[in-house]
Amino acid sequence: MRSPYFTDDHRQFRAQVREFLVGEILPRAADWEELGGLPREAWKLFGERGLLGLPHPRGAGGGGRDLFTSVVFLEELGRLGFGGLRAAVSVHAYMATHYLAALGRPAVHRSHLAPAVRGEKVAALAISEPGAGSDLTALATTATPNADHFVVRGTKSMVSNGMVADFFVVAVRTGADAGSVPRGTTGLSLLLVDADLPGVSRAPVPTLGWRSAGTATVTWDDVRVPADRLIGRLDHGFYYLLRGLQLERLVAATLALGGMDRCLDDLRAFLRERRVSGGPLTEKQALVHSIADLATELAAARQLVHHCAWLYEQGELPAEECSMAKLHTTELACRLADLSLQLQGAHGYVATADAARTYRDARAATIAAGPSEVMRDLIGRSVLRKTIH
Repeated sequence: MRSPYFTDDHRQFRAQVREFLVGEILPRAADWEELGGLPREAWKLFGERGLLGLPHPRGAGGGGRDLFTSVVFLEELGRLGFGGLRAAVSVHAYMATHYLAALGRPAVHRSHLAPAVRGEKVAALAISEPGAGSDLTALATTATPNADHFVVRGTKSMVSNGMVADFFVVAVRTGADAGSVPRGTTGLSLLLVDADLPGVSRAPVPTLGWRSAGTATVTWDDVRVPADRLIGRLDHGFYYLLRGLQLERLVAATLALGGMDRCLDDLRAFLRERRVSGGPLTEKQALVHSIADLATELAAARQLVHHCAWLYEQGELPAEECSMAKLHTTELACRLADLSLQLQGAHGYVATADAARTYRDARAATIAAGPSEVMRDLIGRSVLRKTIH
């Protein structure tokens, strides 16, 4: 579909990225699913192509590219059809390292961001906890100042890349009430914590989908973190996370677009080849109309996501639009995956089938970066606050 958002350079970049992903990544993706996380060779492949730091500053080894270059990459990454792979790469390149690029000191750019962009170090973002997910006010992991360091205590759950990360960007409570029952938006900070520090432990978490995301529970038991590993300003983490979460939701929506493109391609191929009662399934009007409805919704979703990306690139914080984009695309992806599995019948229900993997992976995206219920709450409250004209 022609678009006002993409230039000839973007289209050329898309062709290059697709060739790389299909030629060098896709043949290995199933093995990485079995492995339960991306190996070092995977990160180096992405890093050598400059795909792990497209929006980051050139001074830190990043590409310094516009946001729509990232949109192209994320759509193509989603098109591979492996949810765990796209989760791992996007968390590294657009979530964890986003905070280092935007808020990190030059020394951190050199020691952590630049190696991460090259694929030499793996990054993870640790926010969710056993008792706190989307509710940032309930985070309980603490970082107590002590001379020239912080002492970090707590547990983070469902950390993508958690089993393979070299460092974590961790949301911690640093306010004066850090030792008491934590509540509220004040007193949150972001810390850069190396995975090899004494007191850091992690355990794998088997998941229904996203099997190559390396998901883990990570525990910090009196971990001493140097004070200069504070990211941004002390006690300003809540506001950093609010903006970062908008980018995270935009990324999730963009990945979902690519995933739906792949799902629809696979479904089209199946319907053309499968013959019932002497003719292909493409001659069944009920199926044709179902495909028409989903394809129309996908086209509308793409315009919403691209418009949201344009707003973000203009320097706005389109919280309502990001929530809408994330809600609509991830739920639409579930419906498309469900139809694809249903129409492929027993063949799609086999655990190793592409349709089964797509079905498992699609469900996770409606939960990560804020579940659909939270998105609806944010959108509804935003709409109701608007002035009536």
